[in-house]
Amino acid sequence: MPTVDRAQAMGKRNAAKVKQRLADELRGARLAAGVSQQNVARIAGTSQSQVSRIEMAQATGTAIEDIASHCAALGLRLDLKTFPIGPPVRDAGQLRLISRLRAKVHAAWGWATEVLVGQLGDVRAWDVFLSGPGTVGIDAETRLYDLQALQRRTEAKLRDSGAERVVLLIAGTHHNRRVLRDHRGALRPTLPADTAEVLAALRSGALPKRSGGIVL
Repeated sequence: MPTVDRAQAMGKRNAAKVKQRLADELRGARLAAGVSQQNVARIAGTSQSQVSRIEMAQATGTAIEDIASHCAALGLRLDLKTFPIGPPVRDAGQLRLISRLRAKVHAAWGWATEVLVGQLGDVRAWDVFLSGPGTVGIDAETRLYDLQALQRRTEAKLRDSGAERVVLLIAGTHHNRRVLRDHRGALRPTLPADTAEVLAALRSGALPKRSGGIVL
């Protein structure tokens, strides 16, 4: 789990690389097309100086719309995509939620955080991983929104990690309780056991008989 300072440093390094790569691509496309910076600026609705700054990777605070227009002027389409590089920074709510669970888990369980799911190169991780009477992968959710996507992600992690059980740890907010009340069936095939069943097993130091959810 990266610290705030490390996350900001990683973001700045990545931004510099992206700006340089984009600068090289746009300058190369313009030269290949045989057009001037002034022509690109006119078509894109910007200034020649801004086109120059972008081509030198020196533009700061440039809107995505302006970059996309610059690309379109050269017959290119801007396409952005994110890629997972590791566990995200946990917010205070998630840390408190995990701490509340830890106070309820029997000492027979070994407790580890941010445990990678699969083989080397797989950046997915369990928020908590219990080992002892069995193995349990736990993910903490402070706010529920897309339960179908959450179910698919949970199923994939259970399949690839070798954990015997999976537990979804959910903050007991009004919003989350309402979502579970209205859509609990979406998670039932993967997480059939409810809070009382799962907590009773973990408190006693036993492996839960089924995967399930805990609302705290």
